[in-house]
Amino acid sequence: MDLLRFITAGSVDDGKSTLIGRLLYDSKSIMIDQLEAIERQSKNKEEGEIDLALLTDGLRAEREQGITIDVAYKYFSTPKRKFIIADAPGHIQYTRNMVTGASNSDLIIILVDARHGVIEQTRRHSIIASLLRIPHVVVAVNKMDLVEYSQDVYNNILIDYAALAKELGLTDITYIPISALNGDNIVENSTNIKWYEGANLLEILENVEVKNDVDLKHARFPVQYVIRPQTEDLHDYRGYAGKLVSGVYKKGDTVTILPSGFISTVSDIEINGKSVDEAFAPQSIILHLADDIDISRGDLIVKSDDLPKVEQEIEVLLCWMDAKPLQAGKKYLLQLNSAVVKSVVKEIEYKIDVNTLEKLPSPEQAGLNDVVKAVIKTAKPIAFDPYQNSRANGGAILIDESSLVTVGACMIQ
Repeated sequence: MDLLRFITAGSVDDGKSTLIGRLLYDSKSIMIDQLEAIERQSKNKEEGEIDLALLTDGLRAEREQGITIDVAYKYFSTPKRKFIIADAPGHIQYTRNMVTGASNSDLIIILVDARHGVIEQTRRHSIIASLLRIPHVVVAVNKMDLVEYSQDVYNNILIDYAALAKELGLTDITYIPISALNGDNIVENSTNIKWYEGANLLEILENVEVKNDVDLKHARFPVQYVIRPQTEDLHDYRGYAGKLVSGVYKKGDTVTILPSGFISTVSDIEINGKSVDEAFAPQSIILHLADDIDISRGDLIVKSDDLPKVEQEIEVLLCWMDAKPLQAGKKYLLQLNSAVVKSVVKEIEYKIDVNTLEKLPSPEQAGLNDVVKAVIKTAKPIAFDPYQNSRANGGAILIDESSLVTVGACMIQ
């Protein structure tokens, strides 16, 4: 059974948490004791209604304010597919939380309040989706019950969003009219929206094709662990364990180890302790090479006829996630897959207005939630692909050397 990771995004009170709660409730993915606890805490229990948003708003401050602050992850499954949901906050001051949730997502549900249409925060969330290269977008026009299920209102929102999507280069977009509170078009097709002839939201999520999103063309294998038992039975055993982030490897492939540049041949591939002839992303494997080469955690094994870039100076789009500002000249650890290297931020070229995509020139520093274009120099060369070509080998993080806290999310250009 395959897995779909998706994120919900929208403005405050667009109904993100209610939508997720409705998905879990109507798909019968809530434990009985959890349901009873929610019923006791529901604000609307006088009317006999369950406050479905409480299923995801787990922090006390979220419940008191009626907003989402942290990224809440929820898990559920249907006979067709498993799901991991990231419920991201809509406030601009929590942009870093949305970037965190969206970085691993295959799909984003952008909620639009039918009463308000495409607003500034809709634009900001769509810009973040385009920057992070999320492959699939579902535009869910929520609260249709509050506009009397008007097809004209829905069509006007579609026209407005289509213009925005064209500007941002978003391609795979699905539109759906819903009412999360009432359950219209969530798990079952609504009798109130008979003019809508498409699939309900759960059907869209179950059937969106994500296998094609895996890059099987460019073979990239970051080494996570070198296995050397050195026992009598396995005296000469040397295996390189890790997750194949993209591409396909076969026995006999000529490979290059980066950043050293040594060349060898794949002599064996192991999956679950068994030898196989080939492996493909996103499998976890153990590679064996024909030659004894000095390879350690963080090295990248690639096919010799398809090399990534290997450089010490990189340009990145960077979302800053720390309360302390980013300034040129500051030193951090940069982590790309399993490789961790010392680095320094040489220059902040410009700041991106996440509401308009306008480039604001040469800021002296970047503050919390800012998205900037920066130049980073690393202590030793790193092997990478541009983020627009490979999310798996083009996304990195910056780590504070003293606290080891993640302070920045990087999309290598």
